[in-house]
Amino acid sequence: MSLEVGAIVEGEVTGITNFGAFVQLPEGKVGLIHISEVSNVYVKDVHDFLKEHDKVKVKVLSVDDRGKIGLSIKQLTPPPAPQPRPQRPQNDNCERRNNNGMRPQGDNRERRGGMRPQSARPMAPVSFEDKLSKFLKDSDDRMLDLKRNTESKRGGRGARRDK
Repeated sequence: MSLEVGAIVEGEVTGITNFGAFVQLPEGKVGLIHISEVSNVYVKDVHDFLKEHDKVKVKVLSVDDRGKIGLSIKQLTPPPAPQPRPQRPQNDNCERRNNNGMRPQGDNRERRGGMRPQSARPMAPVSFEDKLSKFLKDSDDRMLDLKRNTESKRGGRGARRDK
C-alpha cells in the first residue's frame, strides 16, 4: 500500500525538532508534521503537544518525488469555535474621529467635560465639493493659528534685536 495524499494513517512519533515532529508510518516510511500543522492554536514548542513514542493519527498532505512526506494533525481536528467579539454600540457619537484616527482639531470635549448635544434629525449626505470646501476652510484656520502662535514666540514683525 503506497501513501496517497489525503489518506489518514496512524504512526508513532520518533523525533521532535524545533520545526516539527517526525512520525514513523506503516511500511517503514517516515513523514514530517510541520510545526504549523500540529494544532489549531499557536504552537511555540512542539514538545508542549507531542512526546516521543506517542501514537498519532495524521493526514497525508504531500508526497514529493524524493520521498518526503508532509503530514498534518491539525487538519484532522475540528477548528475551535470562534470567540464572540464584543459589539460596539451603534450610536458612537461620543468618539468622533477623522480618517487617521485622531480627534478633529478644536475638539475640546475633554476640557469641557462632556459631549456636545446631538440633534434628533439624521445627517444628510455631504457632497464632495462641500467636504472639500470644509477641509480648505479648516486647513486655512489651522495655518492661521499656527502662524499666530509661531510669530508670538518670535516677537512678531518689526521686533528689533539689539546686540
